[in-house]
Amino acid sequence: MPDLPIARPEVLGLDPARIQRAVEAVKRWTSEGKVPAMGVCVGRRGKILEPILAGKQSPDGEAALKRDALFLIASLTKPVTAAAVMLLVERGLVALDDRVHTFVPQFEKNGKGDVRVRHLLTHTSGLPDMLPNNLDMRAKHLPLKDFIDGVCQLPLSFEPGTNVNYQSMGTAMLGEIVHQVTGMSVPEFLKKEIFEPLGMRDSSLGWNPAKKDRIAAVRLPDEQKGKDWGWNSAYWLGFGAPWGGMITSPADYARFCHVMLNQGTLDNVRIFSPATVRAMTTNQLEAMPRIPEEDRRGKPWGLGWRLNWPGDSASFSDFLGPRSFGHWGATGTLCWLDPDSESFGVLFSTLPLDLGGNLHLVRLTNMILAAVK
Repeated sequence: MPDLPIARPEVLGLDPARIQRAVEAVKRWTSEGKVPAMGVCVGRRGKILEPILAGKQSPDGEAALKRDALFLIASLTKPVTAAAVMLLVERGLVALDDRVHTFVPQFEKNGKGDVRVRHLLTHTSGLPDMLPNNLDMRAKHLPLKDFIDGVCQLPLSFEPGTNVNYQSMGTAMLGEIVHQVTGMSVPEFLKKEIFEPLGMRDSSLGWNPAKKDRIAAVRLPDEQKGKDWGWNSAYWLGFGAPWGGMITSPADYARFCHVMLNQGTLDNVRIFSPATVRAMTTNQLEAMPRIPEEDRRGKPWGLGWRLNWPGDSASFSDFLGPRSFGHWGATGTLCWLDPDSESFGVLFSTLPLDLGGNLHLVRLTNMILAAVK
């Protein structure tokens, strides 16, 4: 499958001078060391601008970022795992209102019998973001199976469908549903059903050791420094977390974004149905009357994708409207898709959000959107 065609800004209906301003900002932030590295891909109407790659391959090194650099994109993995589940929904193997324990019987323990697949996809299950002993488990280099077993033992913090709490462990269970239904590991399923059909040659859940030298290292927060389980460790890069372990390039992830804006097709090949795209990118909280009004109307979630929250500090941009959708990633990543302007942005960096990475990503998004004619 051919790459997305690269075109000049004016061909994409973008103001060249304003796009150049965004390019210069990326180069300035990385040359000044404010952001160790950035990889950016902007697309519109089936074409992309030349991807921007700037900075250093490692925050503590001198080597320039490789032209074929890969990034650990953290929670930008979640929409991809959600898309895998939606393929099973399309094929009649799963339904959104199925109880999770239908596929994972041990999950029913401790009052979780009424958690539905829909709740996992919308952060309304009552599960936590991380297990209470998450760091201890990572320090022991435990496998994904142990994390799944840990989630199955948990009680819920609220009744499913009555509140919203961002929950990576809900996405962990989505991955386990894929595994139980298909008999394949999540990395295998994503490769066969999404990455290969989309021509995402540099994408994988968990690393490909043969490409390890291409992975840009993340600037680590204090809690991960000196540890052998942090973002840059062989353990975590190879773990393949369904909630945050995808490794990819800006141009590869752009293909996934294009499919979502193009009603599920790429190069006349259908990957997802229009119904799947519509469900994933529509506010699913509206149909949950027990969700607090502030969340249901002002902080909407689709299925796997988060809709934009205009006026909120977690908004993707000052210029994106309520129909836009996307996701943040803790390692310093952001993608946003705007159906109104038919544009998307894939913004990868190696400055974690908690260390200020979100500020640069929002500013960069504003500059890109200001270039749309």
